[in-house]
Amino acid sequence: MHAVILAGGKGVRLRPYTTALPKPLVPIGDQHAILEIVLRQLSAAGFTHVTLAIGHLGEIIRAYVGDGSQWALTVDYAPEESPLGTMGPLLNLRDRLPESFLVMNGDVLTDLDYADVLCRHRESGAPLTIATYARKVHIDFGVLTTDDSKVVAFTEKPSMDYRVSMGVYGVSRSTLEGYTPGLPLGFDELVLDLIRAQNQPHAYDFDGYWLDIGRPDDYDRANAEFTTRKSLLLKGA
Repeated sequence: MHAVILAGGKGVRLRPYTTALPKPLVPIGDQHAILEIVLRQLSAAGFTHVTLAIGHLGEIIRAYVGDGSQWALTVDYAPEESPLGTMGPLLNLRDRLPESFLVMNGDVLTDLDYADVLCRHRESGAPLTIATYARKVHIDFGVLTTDDSKVVAFTEKPSMDYRVSMGVYGVSRSTLEGYTPGLPLGFDELVLDLIRAQNQPHAYDFDGYWLDIGRPDDYDRANAEFTTRKSLLLKGA
């Protein structure tokens, strides 16, 4: 099984931690970087080949990971000369990828079964499978619905339930056809194109542990929780 890890972003929201380190290498706990945890999880799940899409401070990632042999993986690299968005790096890799593969952000902390995501993607026949997570947002205000300057409904401090993308996807190589290598392609653009073409992506609903380490608060939470979550996150790794 083949996975592509997107590790080329500048991690602007996580500054100052990412001033000198690429975001996937910021430490979690006393011994591990986020990327190391992900690579150990992928290896334990049966993945054998990982491609790292690198950009900002990519040489530091390359020096840290090497050829991947320390995790029983074969690792190669896809450098970005300029930002290509979430899915853009895959276009330059298309000829190097199998028909079905996993794509994920390099800053995700989760106990998601990556192999099952890819297996379910293959079984579904969908062009794209999106791992999703339930979120609840509490609105601290009274919410009004208006029509022609008239208030037609009112809800006091409601809660909204929705599912968000976890930054982990099963992708079919054929889904990338028709897009131009070297040009940016965002995840949002790809999803909307598929919906417009009535070739809907498949949702893989997950309700275990997931944390997207995008902001300093998220990073602080990850470090605070890692000691108690370590056996869950690195089981079998």
